[in-house]
Amino acid sequence: MSEVAIVTGGSKGIGLAIVEKLEEQGFRVYNLDIVTSDKGEYRHCDMRDVANVQRVIADIYEREERIDVLVCNAGIHRSANIEQTSEALLDEVIALNIKGAFAATQAVLPVMREARQGAIVYISSDQALVGKRNSFAYNLSKSALASMAKTTALDYAQFGIRANAVCPGTIETPLFHSAIDSYCERAGANKDDVVAEEAALQPLGRLGQPEEVANLVAFLVSDQASFITGSLQVIDGGYTAQ
Repeated sequence: MSEVAIVTGGSKGIGLAIVEKLEEQGFRVYNLDIVTSDKGEYRHCDMRDVANVQRVIADIYEREERIDVLVCNAGIHRSANIEQTSEALLDEVIALNIKGAFAATQAVLPVMREARQGAIVYISSDQALVGKRNSFAYNLSKSALASMAKTTALDYAQFGIRANAVCPGTIETPLFHSAIDSYCERAGANKDDVVAEEAALQPLGRLGQPEEVANLVAFLVSDQASFITGSLQVIDGGYTAQ
């Protein structure tokens, strides 16, 4: 029987690359997203709705009778400093980026605890390690995911469950391009110039690719990473080493 993986927000960007990589590794992958996809076993799921998340994951377990891997990837970015961050904007980011991961983790842990094995990966950010301008709510949420990885790792190590956070830097995804487009519209900047500037900020001189993040996730959920838990795995082209 194939191992079962759940990926939240797996319809595009890093999430899509993770779904494809885990399928390549032989997992039966469920993609929980509000964006329809033909990749993985797609399940419509609003990650902001705890009851919805719990119901969808319960249905997956009823069908598969196992859940081996959870990758919490669903998230949004909103550009704003703390003064520009309204309560509604803060609630929007927290509801998806933090509460969605909370709901999914809480739903899979009883299954993994009973099986006495499991791997959870949170897609955090280099912003769990460094601050960036005009990114108050996003930075806050990604720091929370790093914390979630550490506390879950400690609380559930006794059950053979591992939890880690992957901290990507600037990765060329639809989310990245959307943020650049928004900035260029506000600032009247040329997109090609801005993208080139972003690449130049990375010591390796380029943007990261979703497939590179997916490769790291696949390693972390594999038996090759059996002694890695509670860690923050940076994949940022050297950005946070500066």
